[in-house]
Amino acid sequence: KYTKFSIFYYWINSLGQKISICNRSENVAIPSGKENKTATISYNHTIPPLENTSSTGTYYCDVKWNDIQKMGKGVFVLARGTGYVETSYGWEILVTLTCLLAALSITATALLLWKRK
Repeated sequence: KYTKFSIFYYWINSLGQKISICNRSENVAIPSGKENKTATISYNHTIPPLENTSSTGTYYCDVKWNDIQKMGKGVFVLARGTGYVETSYGWEILVTLTCLLAALSITATALLLWKRK
């Protein structure tokens, strides 16, 4: 009874609309000696690269048997136009530190020359 089931992949966009991605039917054979036991099978589904920012939403999968339906928790995907850009302050810190050290060096040199006179 539970060896035949269907898997449905879909997403719900920002307007609350349910949009189907794909579905597939499975027929799993039960190995000898494993009858009447609970089993877990993982199925992976890869989403192709998102085309634009309107692909933002929560992605789900449903599994349906004859009289039972189970829904996954969902995964929220935020699609951005430019992607993630790591901010780097390396050059700014280096230039600031160099300027600070140069100013301290000039000040120290001026104080030494002034005290010498």
